[in-house]
Amino acid sequence: MRSVSLILRREMASYFTSPIAYLIAAGFLLLTGVSFNNELTFALGVRPLDPALIPRLLTQVMIFLAPLLTMRLLAEESREGTMELLLTAPISDLAIVLGKFLSAWLFYTLLLALTLVYQVIVFSVSRPDLAHVIAAYLGIWLYGGATLAIGLFFSALTENQIVAAFLSMVVLFVLYIGENVGQIVASVDLARLIFSLTLQGHFAPSFAVGLIRGEDVIYYAGVIVVALYLSIQALDARRLR
Repeated sequence: MRSVSLILRREMASYFTSPIAYLIAAGFLLLTGVSFNNELTFALGVRPLDPALIPRLLTQVMIFLAPLLTMRLLAEESREGTMELLLTAPISDLAIVLGKFLSAWLFYTLLLALTLVYQVIVFSVSRPDLAHVIAAYLGIWLYGGATLAIGLFFSALTENQIVAAFLSMVVLFVLYIGENVGQIVASVDLARLIFSLTLQGHFAPSFAVGLIRGEDVIYYAGVIVVALYLSIQALDARRLR
């Protein structure tokens, strides 16, 4: 765990000393702020505010945000030649991958926590279901972790950050629109299967409406574990070169 902690602190320091990270954070808050303001203006006095507004929005935003946060984590190490130092250091591949993943997830968690100010505003003007808010935020936190794990895997596959980001976006987009793909499939059973394999399929019918289901938690945890395992295998393959 000490190795994981060292990697985590190193990556968090990198985030907070990088102007790109601040630009990403500013864009994130601008987008969520504008969306919340529009919803507040439209809904005030007409209908209750949606407690899951921001989490629903983030299911789309993570298609782009996750690759931006993860594309440099391992790809940059390879490009700058520091990957060899990491692989020859007395640090396991698991510690490297876990430390880098947790740093990205922690940074995302901090961004997500900043959006709680919108919920404070919601509670000041209406009485939303607190359980609904908790479920929606838990869901998008897990959803974000899964997308970041996928992004980290592609960062482990290539030395090019742009390629890593592009591949991540393509996969995350496919996993997002799986619901729509399922709608054009003739077989109902096949459509349900496709939907059950997507990230959105385990958020929209449950967390987004205030439900916390064990199967959805297990799904996101499973995606994270599989993606991190594949990242470790990709690192191990580099070690053997």
